[in-house]
Amino acid sequence: MAKRVLVPIDGSEGAWHALDHAAAEHPDARLTLLFVINPVGAGAGGQAGDIGYAEEWYETAEQRAEALFDDAADRLDGRTFDSEITVGRPAHAIVAFAEEHPIDAVVMGSHGRESVSRILLGSVAETTVRRSPVPVTVVR
Repeated sequence: MAKRVLVPIDGSEGAWHALDHAAAEHPDARLTLLFVINPVGAGAGGQAGDIGYAEEWYETAEQRAEALFDDAADRLDGRTFDSEITVGRPAHAIVAFAEEHPIDAVVMGSHGRESVSRILLGSVAETTVRRSPVPVTVVR
């Protein structure tokens, strides 16, 4: 049985299903919720080189993460968990976190967007499954 389970969250329905699944299937495990700030969205709407915009964008992303952690606390009904925020491309950040920390399993949501494999898993889930050093459960 997994002792430490990583659950990436992004506010999507799939991520909430994954959190519910992780809590139910790993009742004795320590859950770590991971929010990945994707820098790809940082340039939208700002001026190139505008430091103030970049700081504001990052602070907004951090606030969104904290709000999701609060929602997760309500959803987990008093169960304690660790929360982490990192920056990077989501799939790569999830795999890197699992490699660098004592994680036994990843439970994540699925997003179907394009092509056959991505319809089944979602691009972030697909990449995580392929590269993760620990077992990954993808919840639809």
